[in-house]
Amino acid sequence: MVHRAGGARWCEAGMVVVTRVFLVRHGRAAAGWDTDPDPGLDAEGQRQAEATASALSILPDMDLVSSPLKRCRETAGFLSAKWNAASMDIEPRVAEIPSPEGVPMGERVAWLRGAMAGSWADLGPRYTAFRDDVVGFVAGLRRDTVIFSHFIAINAVIGACRNDDRLMIASLDNASVTIVDVDETGHLTLARVGRVADTLIR
Repeated sequence: MVHRAGGARWCEAGMVVVTRVFLVRHGRAAAGWDTDPDPGLDAEGQRQAEATASALSILPDMDLVSSPLKRCRETAGFLSAKWNAASMDIEPRVAEIPSPEGVPMGERVAWLRGAMAGSWADLGPRYTAFRDDVVGFVAGLRRDTVIFSHFIAINAVIGACRNDDRLMIASLDNASVTIVDVDETGHLTLARVGRVADTLIR
C-alpha cells in the first residue's frame, strides 16, 4: 500500500516513491495496423477515451506525454481538454513497436502475433533496444505523469516490473490504465495492471 505524506509517497517498506506514472493504452483505432500506418480513433475509441479521461480527470493535474501516433494523441486530447492543459509532450520512445524492415504492411499483423508469442530476446537487439528505451524513459521520470502509449510498449514496462521478458504479459484493453511507481533510483514497481480484455490486434 502507498500513503501520501507531505507531498511524498511512502510505501509500507518505507521506500520513498517520487513518481507515479499512469500508462494509458489508446482507444480503439479506426483501422488496422496492416491497412493504415497511422489511424486515428473510431467512434468507439473516442467513447473509450472520453470515459478514461473522465476517470483520470479527478486526479491533480500532471504532466501529459503521448506517443507521436494519431490514436494516442487523440486519446490524450480528451484528458488534456478536461485539464485545460497548456502543453503535452510528444515522445517517440513510447511509440508503437516497429515492424521489421521489408515486411509489407499487409503482413504486419501476422508478424506481430507471432512475436507476441515469444520474448524480447527472441526478436534480437533492435527490439531489446526498443524495450529498453520505453522502460528507460519511464524509469527516468521524476514528476507524476500520464503517458498515452501502446499495447506492446506498456507490456514492456510491466515486464520490467516483473522481470518477465515476454512481449505479451497482460492483454490490456483499449483505454485501460496501468499504474507504475518509480523510486528515486529509477526502480519500477507495478501498482496496478490495467483492465484486460480479449482485445483484437488488427
